[in-house]
Amino acid sequence: MPHQQMRSAGHPFYAALERTLTTESFDAFVEAECARFYAARQGRPSLAPGVYFRCLLVGYFEGLDSERGIAWRVADSLSLRAFLGLALPEPPPDHSTISRTRRLLDLETHRAVFTWILGVLARAGLVKGETVGVDATTLEANAALRSIVRRVDGQTYEAYLRELATASGIATPTRADLAKLDRRRPKKGSNDDWTHPDEPDAHITKMKDGRTHLAHKQEQAVDLDTGAVLAVTLAAGTAHDTHTLAATVSEANAALAVVRAQSGAAAVAAQVVNAVADKGYHSNAMLVGLAAVGMRTYIAEPERGRRCWAGKTAERDAVYANRRRIRGAYGKALLRSRGELLERPFAHALETGAMRRTHLRRHANILKRLWVHFGGVNLGLFMRTRYGVGTPRGLQGRPALLAALGAALARVTDVLIAAWHRRHASGAHLRWRRRTETWAVARWSSATPVSRIAASATGC
Repeated sequence: MPHQQMRSAGHPFYAALERTLTTESFDAFVEAECARFYAARQGRPSLAPGVYFRCLLVGYFEGLDSERGIAWRVADSLSLRAFLGLALPEPPPDHSTISRTRRLLDLETHRAVFTWILGVLARAGLVKGETVGVDATTLEANAALRSIVRRVDGQTYEAYLRELATASGIATPTRADLAKLDRRRPKKGSNDDWTHPDEPDAHITKMKDGRTHLAHKQEQAVDLDTGAVLAVTLAAGTAHDTHTLAATVSEANAALAVVRAQSGAAAVAAQVVNAVADKGYHSNAMLVGLAAVGMRTYIAEPERGRRCWAGKTAERDAVYANRRRIRGAYGKALLRSRGELLERPFAHALETGAMRRTHLRRHANILKRLWVHFGGVNLGLFMRTRYGVGTPRGLQGRPALLAALGAALARVTDVLIAAWHRRHASGAHLRWRRRTETWAVARWSSATPVSRIAASATGC
């Protein structure tokens, strides 16, 4: 009997994903986009564009945060080698090759791959683009706070603290003295004064859990009709929401225009009509600007008390119109769906997809990975719609889920059968009791007075 090659549990998912990419001519598209970056005859053998972008998709589907981890995982899995189109004796791509290919390919090429995936979703009816929700989160930067330097002279943070300790009368300060001195200083982490020498794009930011790190701000625009991610932008960690929303909405409009032109899907809107966001995006200038371009806003309004609108007619009208919309039934429904559909891509891409902390530096490099990473989120939506499973781990957990559902169904069935038996037994007992009482009453009423007295005397 010929030897059969063993397959992992994740192989059916990657086989289905490969069929989708092949049907949509993914390799032909990326090779045409990357043709200008490849020399015809000189240089060592390079990494094919299709293999490179599949490696980044593997990073999302397998939850790998670094390119080194992607290379190790591909080398260790037969199903992933088949997904990349590598024969068994052929060596998998090294992490240095993946990194060099990422540096050589520009940001526009990675954005084009993200838009191409949106086109696949549009042809499947998963992109509408009329109502878009915007939200942002923080990504921990690949840089340590202890390595920051002063912008004016490049002095390190520890050297600066030692100077302050010496000026305050501590001749030879210890690390405990420096920590105590630093703890008492107000406004000690100003981004105007400090920066990281190797990661100037990151800002000192307070994270969601209360810790302070060098971080980036990642913002996304999600189609609230389908859950597809339409745009991804990156900014400094301390950038305010009201300053980044316009760029994200413009990015979504640009993506919709490209998708509408390439896919020919008439259901795709020409531009965003409704913008939904939380109260952090609420400002007079933002509402006036979006209203000027014909966009309806459904932005939650923070409690600001009584406001004075003297000389601010346009701002007043925009704020009141937004307030009227969010208080309606449709606006309340949109704000409820925002909490579900906007947090889901964050959970998929950053938590299970392991991109909460970046392993790359500079916004251009991080965005390259984010574009393909969120492209994987959209591919997962497509796979979930077509096959019922959006990740290979979801497919691996399907037998256990079915077994758990079967056990739960069996328990529910046992409870229902026991309840039916109790109800049936009690009903039969009641019917027997009623028949007995009816027979006794009939017998008593038909008896003679003498027999009644005799029966009552004898207790029968």
